[in-house]
Amino acid sequence: MNELLKVSPSPHVYSRESSPRLMYGVVIALMPAQLAMIWFFGWAAIIVTAISVTSTVIFEYLIQKFLFKQTPSIKDGSAIVTGLLLAFCLPVNLPAGLIILGALVAIGIGKLTFGGLGNNPFNPALVGRVFLFLSFPVQMTTWPVPNGFKTSFTDATTGATPLSILNENYDKIPIDQLMTDQTFNMPGYRDIFWGNMGGSAGEIAAFALIAGLAYLLIRKIISWHIPASILVTVLLFTGILWLANPGNNADPLYHLMTGGLLLGAIFMATDYVTSPMSAKGMVIYGIGIGVLTVLIRRFGAYPEGIQFAILIMNAVTPLINIYIKPSRFGEEVKHV
Repeated sequence: MNELLKVSPSPHVYSRESSPRLMYGVVIALMPAQLAMIWFFGWAAIIVTAISVTSTVIFEYLIQKFLFKQTPSIKDGSAIVTGLLLAFCLPVNLPAGLIILGALVAIGIGKLTFGGLGNNPFNPALVGRVFLFLSFPVQMTTWPVPNGFKTSFTDATTGATPLSILNENYDKIPIDQLMTDQTFNMPGYRDIFWGNMGGSAGEIAAFALIAGLAYLLIRKIISWHIPASILVTVLLFTGILWLANPGNNADPLYHLMTGGLLLGAIFMATDYVTSPMSAKGMVIYGIGIGVLTVLIRRFGAYPEGIQFAILIMNAVTPLINIYIKPSRFGEEVKHV
């Protein structure tokens, strides 16, 4: 009897999925947006991504190996995902030192401080991004204009993003004038769909992010509940504002395709560790993110609200999990 057979209670579910398979699936889903970044920003996008991913992987290895005396877990792909998402949130002309600092905060504070993958309460890439945004606001809001492989990593031509122009001119200049006045150079729907506008490296091409969403859903890496509830909530609330006062509010479609909304709703809010476990909880979580995003965008000091909205709802996730739980296996469901 040297070997004991341990049997756990039912149900017994077999799945081929594992953390590495899921993480590398996310990496594949991010590739359309990565290619779009390279198309519009050239070598600058490649440099930012390389620095970010290399830094997150190295920091995770060093901290686990020498500080925590643990076996490094860099093979699971989670550090690569964090590095990619962090790069997608940054301007492509951000100094290399700040990218490395953001990667250190994302991995060291946002992830490993809480025990590593599966224990972090907040999305690590967003922790790094918000740290940089609050600490270095000028560098983090200087957006290069897309110029292909002519875009300079250190000295790019810069311009305002659509959301920053809207934020600065709400209740001052009619929306129709903003959209048509060449002084503001607001991108049209075709430009924001294909990616011809300023902004963070990975948020500028709506079509590429939507392609990534389709892959994630087909592979069943994520479910539809969180992205759908976020986007529908933003659509409804911005639609109400637009219908109430179309002269001073952008239409819902413009809100959906600009800024980091799609990137956040598809790739960050859906993080397994920091989002609720139940379908109903996911919907509540997504609605909360959508409402907070609209409130911050329209009435707050910052033009973009998705980053703060996700982190706030990350903090609410444990509460959602406590009060909204899936039925236990074999439990009788009472119908009212």
